[in-house]
Amino acid sequence: MNEPSFLAAIIGFCLAAGAVWWAGTRLPRYVIALSDKTGLGQGFAGMLVLGGITSLPELATATTAAAIGAPLLATNDVLGSAAFNILLLAVADMLIGPRPLTSVVARPVTLIQGVSGMMVLALVIAAITAEGRVPIGGAILWPGLIFAASIASIGIADRAERRPMWQVIDQSERAFAEEVKQRDIGWRQLLLWLALLAGIIMIAGATLAATAIRIAGATGIGGSLMGFLFVSAATSLPEFSAIIGAIRNRRYELAIGEVFGSNLFNFGLILVIELVASGPPVLSMAGAFEAMAALIALVMSGVFVLGLIERRDRTIFRMGVDSVAVILVYAVGLAFLLAAGDGL
Repeated sequence: MNEPSFLAAIIGFCLAAGAVWWAGTRLPRYVIALSDKTGLGQGFAGMLVLGGITSLPELATATTAAAIGAPLLATNDVLGSAAFNILLLAVADMLIGPRPLTSVVARPVTLIQGVSGMMVLALVIAAITAEGRVPIGGAILWPGLIFAASIASIGIADRAERRPMWQVIDQSERAFAEEVKQRDIGWRQLLLWLALLAGIIMIAGATLAATAIRIAGATGIGGSLMGFLFVSAATSLPEFSAIIGAIRNRRYELAIGEVFGSNLFNFGLILVIELVASGPPVLSMAGAFEAMAALIALVMSGVFVLGLIERRDRTIFRMGVDSVAVILVYAVGLAFLLAAGDGL
């Protein structure tokens, strides 16, 4: 291990993490302003704008890793980020106070976003198990289907946001979830700050991913685990800071929409990885480890969707029962992946 290089990587990681945290916690304020000015709902604004911006580090990591010949690391970063983002919602649940996060969100679009993400994850698992084994289409077929499903999910969520469906009858009792009035922000200032914060997240997020790869590589961790655990945690830091910012503004649907939206954007990156990478089809190189990683994210999403449907007020350690279950699923899945390693 080259100690000066390792120390430089740690310092770079910490500086980039600070920059991402600063930008991410300020981003929701301007997304809220954009939502108010354009009429976009919280859930859809969180998915489309906040989720898209906080997915920029994954985009930088996916293209870089695929270009340098590490497409599986990029793929596991995408899948690991999907699980880690749901985990971050569970952690953020503790910040709300007396009631669980899923009990204060009552619009159907969040359910549609969550179920759509689960369906795309199921398609990813099908692609991993079928690629190279079921002789249909070429190398782009499965990544193309995943990309199309992600885009279609965003379109469905947009339609659901604009079309009235059903309303929770006791929502008037949720006084603590009322929206906070925001100071009006002009279009010029709004667009300038959105561009600036997005640029900071893109550059600092890419630095986070690059330094995380160097740190994990210096410790001798395998490529699949490196992507699923360390790189995904690094590239998910913008999501966490954005979630915290949204919750501080009491925009809970924005926080959930950010996570579900970021995951949908990330799934679409599988096509980018395939287009950039050289050699055999990326999904044909994936195996049981990647399928298990996707399954963990799918189960965690399902638990949270059930929580959104049930909307229970019961808490454990200041978290909803669903959040506790999500943490347990992630812990058990991670323990299994750590025990199996790249040999799964």
